[in-house]
Amino acid sequence: MSILKDKTVFISGASAGIGMATAKKFSEKGVKLVLAARRIDRLKELKKDLNGNIFTVQLDIREYDAVNTVISKLPNEFKNIDILVNNAGLGRGLDKLHQANRESWEDMIDTNIKGLLYLSRAIIPQMVERNQGHIINIGSIAGHEVYPGGNVYCATKHAVDAITKGMRLDLVDTKVRVSTVDPGLVETEFSEVRFYGDTERAKKVYQGYTPLTPDDIADTIVWIAERPPHVQIAEVIIFPTDQASASSLNRK
Repeated sequence: MSILKDKTVFISGASAGIGMATAKKFSEKGVKLVLAARRIDRLKELKKDLNGNIFTVQLDIREYDAVNTVISKLPNEFKNIDILVNNAGLGRGLDKLHQANRESWEDMIDTNIKGLLYLSRAIIPQMVERNQGHIINIGSIAGHEVYPGGNVYCATKHAVDAITKGMRLDLVDTKVRVSTVDPGLVETEFSEVRFYGDTERAKKVYQGYTPLTPDDIADTIVWIAERPPHVQIAEVIIFPTDQASASSLNRK
């Protein structure tokens, strides 16, 4: 039996990609799931495929008041969140800084940084009060390197890295653990979102090599969560075998 059984897990951005795969992996462990995303219709479809006790909620983590309302009004059986997976995030464009548009910057900053902060601020106090819990932030190799056209996206993921380290320092006198999972290239909707729905351009990102899958990252997230309470996996960087850095890729 998994040590996660009956734990409550909150996953942001659960309607697709890594978030959806993570929800499926956790549901196999007998947890209670709170799944949040903007696309509630997708969450409802996902719920049909999952086992166990599941609560779905429509949430745009960029909205501070909405985040606090959702967390404060969770049903009693889901109120005590044991594991927070800060997964929601996105990239917008690959333009040079002086050619990019402000709306893309704000979308990334509001989601990748502020949304993560809003959720964390709403949930961590209850973990501290109970002296238990685990925050797992989904970062990126872009939080360790900067690649051409990455400018602001990489800056937001560097911020996630810094915030994660700050959380760990702030919580060192508690039993609350803080981890980050930083993937390289994973085949999800990420590139389609980055290129504003240009599916052909998005497909080319993953051609000529074997990328990671959402399941690869979900497996890692669940593995981190299953470590004994005295073990804190601080950081995991995951590449496909064909990738050596943010800008080094072996395409066939």
